[in-house]
Amino acid sequence: MLSSHIQPTKPGRPALRNHHGRIHSRPQRSRIRRCAQASSAVEFFNVLTGPELLEVTEAHLPEHRERLYPPTVTLSMFMRQALEEDRSCQRAVNGWAAQRAGEGLRVQSIRTGGYCQARQRLPVEMVQALTRESGRLLSTRARPGWRWRGRPVKLVDGTGISMPDTPENQAVYPQPASQAEGVGFPLSRLVGVICLATGAVLQARMGPHAGKGTGELGLFRSLTGALSAGDVLIGDALYCSYFVIATLAASGVDVLCEQHGSRGSDFRRGQRLGPRDHLVRWSRPQRPSWMTPEQYAAFPEELTVREVKVGARVLVTTMLDQRRVRKHELCELYGRRWNVELDIRAIKTTLGMEVLSCLTPQMVEKELWVYLLAYNLIRLLMAQAADLSGVHPRQLSFKHAVQLWIAWTSVRPTCRPPESTQLFLLIAQIKVGNRPGRIEPRARKRRPKPYPWLKVPRAEARRQIRVYGHLLDA
Repeated sequence: MLSSHIQPTKPGRPALRNHHGRIHSRPQRSRIRRCAQASSAVEFFNVLTGPELLEVTEAHLPEHRERLYPPTVTLSMFMRQALEEDRSCQRAVNGWAAQRAGEGLRVQSIRTGGYCQARQRLPVEMVQALTRESGRLLSTRARPGWRWRGRPVKLVDGTGISMPDTPENQAVYPQPASQAEGVGFPLSRLVGVICLATGAVLQARMGPHAGKGTGELGLFRSLTGALSAGDVLIGDALYCSYFVIATLAASGVDVLCEQHGSRGSDFRRGQRLGPRDHLVRWSRPQRPSWMTPEQYAAFPEELTVREVKVGARVLVTTMLDQRRVRKHELCELYGRRWNVELDIRAIKTTLGMEVLSCLTPQMVEKELWVYLLAYNLIRLLMAQAADLSGVHPRQLSFKHAVQLWIAWTSVRPTCRPPESTQLFLLIAQIKVGNRPGRIEPRARKRRPKPYPWLKVPRAEARRQIRVYGHLLDA
């Protein structure tokens, strides 16, 4: 598995170009490593400057002066914000200043302006590349026992992300049409591909929640590069689409999803494989509006899929041989799709990405990728802990790993390899409960505070309070 401590690069490494085409000299790469070793406060340096991710970091590092907040320090502080309960920029700057003081370095201004400007200068391409590369490394280096019958299994799902109500955000991510103007919040859609074995985010795409080409399947079509021949993709009923299944099958990717409600299954037809288990041919549907005639003609006129029924659920798959993959094995594998729901909950609820905080679309996109990168690096720690303890990464608690990492880096900013081993053993001590078929109501018992709903724009509400002393509709 990947090492979480700093290792020097190999001698004779050639100069690398960043995404602007500029060449990073050897002295600049040395400064990166010296900064990593000296900045024990920025604990994410230990991962970002590891041998596997150092080249990605260097290749996307922009030209910069030696500032108080160089790009890698800024990125590390940004990720720390994603993990802290207090995510304010002032909290991040205060922590950085306290750490510099503890290391005997001169403490400069603790105003947030310099840090906020450094966040704006941070290239989003750098954050995206690190997220994808960390996810790829975790997925490709997963232990064979963590995979399903030795095959990589990947999960896909979508979710909605809210953000501050600013004119800039509304222009790119409009609020739902059901909400009155000035009352709702901009809403974006996020679709991600996640590794089942390790929980790492492999690829993601963000777009408006409504509009042409912004649906979940539309965003997913741009993510198929995260899938390779031999993979198995698991999705919910939305992904039970003729064109999705045909596209992935042509690439050597097997699909397992639930039957869409608009399509019926008649087990009296087709080639019978067993009780409520058969092969059936689907005819190519009419050309959708987003597809060109040339693209449509490239799809086969018929597609053979396998349908199985377990209980009240009908599953559709391209794994056609019932002797190699039994019916109950398909049911058990699809049951693991629920992990993507837990992963989204970890990102949105545990890390707090459900409501982003940046005020412009450019910073919103950057903040999203910073959250995904921080999530992947916690998954990296969990994979190392699972490998060391001989357990499956899915048996470990994500929230426990986050809490331990924050506490550990607060007390021990510099983690040498032996100490890191102790951290991994602590992470592996708590296992999540295995509760198949668990049912919990999505309801709250404790009542919220009796404040009225804000049904007018905030500026209008302030005007009413100044003029009348209260809200008119309260």
